[in-house]
Amino acid sequence: MEITVIHSSCSCSSTLQFYFCPQTLHFYRGGAPKSAATFLSFQSDDHFRRFRKTSLSTKALISGNYQLRRFPSTSCSLSDNQIPATADIEVDQSLTLKKKVTEISPELKGSSIFLVGMNSTMKNNVGKFLADALRYSYFDSDSLVGQVAGGENATNSLKARDAEGFCESETEVLKQLSSMGRLVVCVGDGAVHSSVNLALLRHGISIWIDVPLDIIAREATAEIASTTSDSSEVLAMLTKLYEEWRNGYATADATISPQKVACQLRYDNMDAVTTEDMIIETLNEIEKLMRAKKMMEAAARRF
Repeated sequence: MEITVIHSSCSCSSTLQFYFCPQTLHFYRGGAPKSAATFLSFQSDDHFRRFRKTSLSTKALISGNYQLRRFPSTSCSLSDNQIPATADIEVDQSLTLKKKVTEISPELKGSSIFLVGMNSTMKNNVGKFLADALRYSYFDSDSLVGQVAGGENATNSLKARDAEGFCESETEVLKQLSSMGRLVVCVGDGAVHSSVNLALLRHGISIWIDVPLDIIAREATAEIASTTSDSSEVLAMLTKLYEEWRNGYATADATISPQKVACQLRYDNMDAVTTEDMIIETLNEIEKLMRAKKMMEAAARRF
């Protein structure tokens, strides 16, 4: 199984090819012509037994193209019941966001941003819109593994059937993404269980998007409405996973939560928090990190 990822930015472009072999995932990197877009192309072979439990004489065909695109700058709330913000507030948010991006972009110097935390709509939206604001490319590590596995159902089946194989693939994907710049990456919720993965995230700036579990449970329950699971069962399962992974999440450079943002902005309830609110707070935290880094570098030069 082969995935070719062509990443292009204002300054450079590179080709990354992922080879799925029987025991592990191998990569190599080479030059590529400049491209006006970032895209993924998938070509198949029959070498990756962890994804396909079939004989080597049976070919598993997975093909298609996944075009990355820019996402429009709109506000997305945590709840469908949120009262729409006024036009004045939206304009003010947009101006604040643009100003913050203008201030912070030179300091970032193309550093990638990795978002960790339990998978949720808010985490994904923050990643997509943050990438759009910074003119970065956006990737979801679980989606990359899932595309090769054959889709979301195949991914879930792989996790249950061959958890070790999935983790190895996830690590190799993060290894390649961490070698690139100008990316916003939504990291799979369970990736922090691995010390190797945590080390790879140090190649950029890591942010924990800490969304309340009851919100994530409602989203998950809605997705599996056809099953017998109820929200309490899903919440119990998520709570167990959260407790298992929270120490890994806590190693992130900064933590952003809608509860904290709502408190800072003096909102009456957390449902009023928009994606733009979360992004502005994320950029504020990144700005603090950049300032602290410069101070440390300045102090080190004195010796």
